[in-house]
Amino acid sequence: MRWEDREESQNVEDRRGMPAAGGMVMGGGIGMLVMLLLAMILGINPKQLMEQPGFQQGAPAQSAGLDPAREKAEAPIRKFVGVVFRDTEDVWAKLFREQLGRTYQKPKLVVFTDQVRSACGMASSAAGPFYCPGDSNVYLDFAFFEELQQKFKANGEFAMAYVIAHEVGHHVQNLLGLTEQVSRMQRQASPAQGNQLSVRLELQADFLAGVWSHHLQKTKGVLEEGDLEDALNAATRIGDDVLQKQMQGYVRPESFTHGTASQRKKWLREGIISGDLNRMMELFEIDYNKL
Repeated sequence: MRWEDREESQNVEDRRGMPAAGGMVMGGGIGMLVMLLLAMILGINPKQLMEQPGFQQGAPAQSAGLDPAREKAEAPIRKFVGVVFRDTEDVWAKLFREQLGRTYQKPKLVVFTDQVRSACGMASSAAGPFYCPGDSNVYLDFAFFEELQQKFKANGEFAMAYVIAHEVGHHVQNLLGLTEQVSRMQRQASPAQGNQLSVRLELQADFLAGVWSHHLQKTKGVLEEGDLEDALNAATRIGDDVLQKQMQGYVRPESFTHGTASQRKKWLREGIISGDLNRMMELFEIDYNKL
């Protein structure tokens, strides 16, 4: 992906190295999935695990601001995420205007280290990247990208861009009222049905990340050979079945919340190929077993 010397978003709030100051978290990334899997293995309520010290109520950072050496080392990734976030703003503003007749309300990207407070509560970096509907912010700790590459073997810059685009997809859902609609449905559903709704919402965010990728290339032509393959590979690496197999040696389909590797890859690819925003509701219209 060609991102050097391109314009960055002005909606990035840098809280790296700062003490966390004081709903529902959308997405949650790999870290959140791993924590939920651990809760299931231990047979405890995931909420109880999330409330333990070091997860949501972690000790505050010891000092504000990054040391100069770390700030210099992270400068390229800081530039990269700023450019990618600007690309999401440009593409979604265009799609909202041309296809929906609406004005796109830009979210904010908050970058942090270790833990952060959002309108959805406290969260540690173990939760992975997430979107908070309460404040319309995407939250990201750069350490996640290292984990993505080293632990999950999802390499390439566009794999990282896909992660950001997925969380922005949750913002699109929120703007369109889908987040609250699904939340209401989950409150009236059984746990298994609630998980199925969560899977649909997450796969839709993957689809929207694909739609963004399609129009990014169409309007800016910045993708290079192998970029889309890197994103698709990342999607397969973070499927519920893959993560459960790694964590506990077997899978429990009824507990899936984000979708299988094949489902995530399928719907990301669908978005990439079609670029058709009108297809986003398909995931709520077809049989669950045929996703």
